[in-house]
Amino acid sequence: MGEETGRDRIRELLDAVLAADHRTLDDMAAGAHVSAFHFTRQFTKHVGESPVALRRRVMLERAAWQLQRGSSVTDAAFAAGYDSVEGFARAFARAFGHAPSRLGSRAVRGHWLPSPNGIHFHSPTVLYIDNDAPSEESAGDVVALMVRHDLDDIAALIEIAKGVDDSDYQTSRLPGHRPITWSGPEESIAAVLTQLVVGKLPWLASIEGDDEPDVPDVADVATLADLHAEIAPRWLALTRDVERRAAWSDSIVDAICDPPESFLLSQIWAHVLTFSAHRRLVARWMLADAGVDTTAADPDPIMWHRHRSGGVG
Repeated sequence: MGEETGRDRIRELLDAVLAADHRTLDDMAAGAHVSAFHFTRQFTKHVGESPVALRRRVMLERAAWQLQRGSSVTDAAFAAGYDSVEGFARAFARAFGHAPSRLGSRAVRGHWLPSPNGIHFHSPTVLYIDNDAPSEESAGDVVALMVRHDLDDIAALIEIAKGVDDSDYQTSRLPGHRPITWSGPEESIAAVLTQLVVGKLPWLASIEGDDEPDVPDVADVATLADLHAEIAPRWLALTRDVERRAAWSDSIVDAICDPPESFLLSQIWAHVLTFSAHRRLVARWMLADAGVDTTAADPDPIMWHRHRSGGVG
């Protein structure tokens, strides 16, 4: 995994994220001697998870490991970088599905959380890389195949859109186009691509038990690419966790809706994949209308999977 210079750049990036005094993104970037923007992009590209998300997850895994070995909840909370025990307890319960106090008696074992890259806290001096963590989707796992294809195809379309000038990017090309009544019009390349990326944020918040997210108003393609690079690993990790737990028939009550509404997890993924497929095809039509060649990003999942697997099936 090291670069040709002999430096293990991924190890250096991980060290910058997990150093005891690197509690903010700016601290991490300073430790790696790059800007916060470039640090986030480089880290997410190599590791498949944003630096802030990886640090939060590994710190919670370390806290669980410490609690199982007799640490108090208070000590674990502050060691994990939380300003209050209450904030730590909420974050811990969202991540593990139970209160941190349950680990004090060792009634619950294990301290790993779902990971998109197999990187876990193992001991005070060791990170564990789980080689069994799925990095490629099996040809027999249709849901995982479709989710990964969707995320990759969105990234490819965003990359193509970087070649569109701002006027063409913002031009209304399909007046009145509104695939979902409550999500607003999607009449331009900018609007369609933005919805492809930010549309997953409310679902992530609902499933992970977070507050209603502040959905950003993304003005340029480069910022949208960075946002997708942050959201995609979270969505993929969540998909794998639901599959691992065979939880597709589980329900959530989405308090973000007004009034609150109940959804099966299987319904949520079917919804996201259906409207994402529609938007990706509309985005291709709009890009072609702007005179942009999109053939480099074949929309067919068959061709995508053949390319990824290096074979014909």
